[in-house]
Amino acid sequence: MTGSGSNNKLIILAMALGLLMSSLDNTIVASCINKLSEDFNVFDKISWIFTAYMLAATSTMLVFGKMSDLFGRKMFYMIGIAMFLIGSALCGIAQNVDQLIWFRVIQGIGSGALFPISFTIIYTIFKDPKDAAKMSGVFGAIFGLSSVAGPQLGSFIAEHLGWRWNFYINVPIGLASMIVLMFALKETRSERKPKIDYIGTLFLIITTVSLMLALEWGGKDYAWSSWQEISLFAISAVIGTLFILVERNAAEPVLPLTLFKNKMVLGTSIICFCQGVLMFSAITYLPSFTVGVLGNSNSNGVLTPMMASLIAGAILFGFLQSKFTFRTLMLISMLLTIVVASLLSVVSADVSSGYMIALMILLGLGAVGPLMSVAQSAIAANVDPKYMGVSSSIVGFWRNIGGILGASIMATIVNNNLYRLITEGAAKVGIPDDKISLLANPELLMRAGGTIDPQIRRFLQEALGTAINHGFILSICVGSIGLITAMFVGASRLDSTKRQPSSASHV
Repeated sequence: MTGSGSNNKLIILAMALGLLMSSLDNTIVASCINKLSEDFNVFDKISWIFTAYMLAATSTMLVFGKMSDLFGRKMFYMIGIAMFLIGSALCGIAQNVDQLIWFRVIQGIGSGALFPISFTIIYTIFKDPKDAAKMSGVFGAIFGLSSVAGPQLGSFIAEHLGWRWNFYINVPIGLASMIVLMFALKETRSERKPKIDYIGTLFLIITTVSLMLALEWGGKDYAWSSWQEISLFAISAVIGTLFILVERNAAEPVLPLTLFKNKMVLGTSIICFCQGVLMFSAITYLPSFTVGVLGNSNSNGVLTPMMASLIAGAILFGFLQSKFTFRTLMLISMLLTIVVASLLSVVSADVSSGYMIALMILLGLGAVGPLMSVAQSAIAANVDPKYMGVSSSIVGFWRNIGGILGASIMATIVNNNLYRLITEGAAKVGIPDDKISLLANPELLMRAGGTIDPQIRRFLQEALGTAINHGFILSICVGSIGLITAMFVGASRLDSTKRQPSSASHV
């Protein structure tokens, strides 16, 4: 894969637009759920609009990464962005919720190609790994910003232009990206004919989808001990075992298991999983804490400083990679994850806005932002270039799995604690037994806090705040796992890992 200096700038701009577009759609729809529900008059299927996208993107991420290794980055990036645009246009004209869900699947499949291949192209077109690391920091900031800003931007667009424009807006951005890459990105071809691991690909998708559904539904739609949950986990375990057996003997495995023999690759995967738990938990419950517990009119006062510091953290640690080992930077990030999660586990309903802003800056700058760039560089520096595509997808894959697991378990912790706290104190504030289940809903204080009796509202705010505090204990635990893992990833660093492309890689 080649290009002049001016071409590289165009390529980077085009990929940045593609990454921004796809990562925004990960969360942008969450903000217009109410509008969608009003239009389609179906509430029970609305959550599938988000779930379908996440399932499709995560389950195909590793597949697209591998395909780009075999057949070329440009081809599969263009296929991915084309599918994303087709899905976006179809979502915009969907006439019912079932159509919208299936069109979101098409969108998600396209998104599964854009994330890993974007980072792969960066590490391919830059000769100096330090330059690639700095640029990965910028791209990591774009991804992190999109994930956090999605709900706010989506809400603004839905309010002023209608929810369909959350999808239509992708079309001109994506077309511009496609046109630029079509002419600016040049790619050489491999002489050999690759072998596709069809069975491994099928088993990987089944394993991922069943696992993600189990994590998504657990404790919310179905009890963890229900037959639905047990069946999904069983399918994931059985097919996952078969997947491992197939991969060990495949000529071109869709996920080469030998990659995980490298301590840095294995360790980074675990650490990204831990990062996903904290990141998704924070994105899900900090708005509830800000509006429902602190009584603010919206969550902008919390999310805005978090977004700004996340960008700064990703870019800063992108530059620091040339001066420190990956292990050092990971240790710092995991240590700050534990610190932030510990502070979030004790923050009260009487906290000042200044303290919350400082906490959000620490969260973005030290806990979430750094790994947006460090994780990609750490893996890229420790694998053969012929595996660059699939290895780049490992980061996003484990972050998404961790995020879904974290949000699901935290929801169970928060809901159970909230119900228990309200049940224990209901009699003291005059809440009748038949109203406990209604009031034990974290969304209630966000939607109708002003209509509740002040004494009961204060009681519910304290109960919700305490329940969310307990939820962040999960992040302390996974942060500790990440910290221990970071100690054993090895002393690899950026400037000692310059590699020549292997004959099998597309460069």
